[in-house]
Amino acid sequence: MALARNESNAPMLISDIASKEQLPKKFLEAILLELKRSGFLGSKKGAGGGYYLMKKAEEIRLVAIIRVIDGPIALLPCVSLNFYERCEECIDETYCGIRHAMVDVRDATLKILSETTIADMVVKEDSIKEKISKGDIEGLSVEDLKGSLASKTPPGS
Repeated sequence: MALARNESNAPMLISDIASKEQLPKKFLEAILLELKRSGFLGSKKGAGGGYYLMKKAEEIRLVAIIRVIDGPIALLPCVSLNFYERCEECIDETYCGIRHAMVDVRDATLKILSETTIADMVVKEDSIKEKISKGDIEGLSVEDLKGSLASKTPPGS
């Protein structure tokens, strides 16, 4: 997110990104290196060096980033579009109710991730921060955004 917020797209040091995103530097290094290998990021060495986006944040789809970092989008290998594997315990994929449900989950997930850009995530994050600072989301503070929101789901979501 720090790189997407960097409007000048000037290279950013890993330590600066880690600080802004409150992530461990070693963890972030591995992710940035993988994103660089995949062509999402460029890097510059030396003074004024660091990582930068190779494309505009509006052009980078979340689905592509997740596939690079986490692999398949599908929850089961038998419904994966890019990493298909037959399930060992499956007798017949044609009649498997779990598989058919997971195809629907995969398709819905792909739709959302394919339509969401890194720029969209920045806008959404800014919107949430603004709502919290105005007190529009009860039970959350701006401090909560510095860590995981997984355990602090906003009311009505």
